[in-house]
Amino acid sequence: MSDGPRLSIVVPTFNSARTLRACLESARFADELLVVDSFSTDDTVAIAEGIADRVVRHEYENSAAQKNWILPQAAHPWVMILDSDETITPELRDGIRAALRDAPADVGGYRMLRRTWFLGRLIRYCGWQRDRLVRLFRRDGGRYEIKRVHAEAVVDGRVVDLPGELLHDSYADLSDYLKRLDRYTTWAAQDLLDRGKPVGWGTLAVRPGATFLRDYVVRQGFRDGVPGLILCQLNGFYVLVKYAKYWRLRRRG
Repeated sequence: MSDGPRLSIVVPTFNSARTLRACLESARFADELLVVDSFSTDDTVAIAEGIADRVVRHEYENSAAQKNWILPQAAHPWVMILDSDETITPELRDGIRAALRDAPADVGGYRMLRRTWFLGRLIRYCGWQRDRLVRLFRRDGGRYEIKRVHAEAVVDGRVVDLPGELLHDSYADLSDYLKRLDRYTTWAAQDLLDRGKPVGWGTLAVRPGATFLRDYVVRQGFRDGVPGLILCQLNGFYVLVKYAKYWRLRRRG
């Protein structure tokens, strides 16, 4: 980037060889491209070293802790967090450049829309049309909330939406999705336990079905065809498994 404040793009990785090259190539416009790896065992580090400016390694505790650890080590005053299975579209790249060139003093961060591929289709409904994330913020004015899963960035100052999209190639196949579902529901149940939220038969009986109806009907998942139908059912299943694990944790004391 030539004009305006300088930008570091930070990419956390772990066994990310399938998607990492496309991710890093889309981020080459940054003044610094920094990869933090959690001791990958595939070709992730070799790919990163061939493209990124810096590659560091750090033991993984959870997503929020990893990002909070690396943020102070970014070289430049603006930081963007980019997951290793995401790519920056040209429109978003241009929006980032323009935003940083003219950033008002009271703006602490920028929010962007993420579109995710699922079973070969770019999902545009199912509730995922609401997937807007604060990913670009001032290095010294942003941190991730302390949660095991789905932690979001909290920034000082006003947040502004950017044009363009992040494209998210998250799941290699359905088996990959189910493996992650098992891991994420365990973390989500532990987060619920930390907060001490009540859970009973009503939650287990009603919330999974209500989630499916909300995402498939109200949020128009039916417009995403068969992948949308499958995804909305899996969203309901995610809720069931999360609360079932949470119920079990509470029973164990």
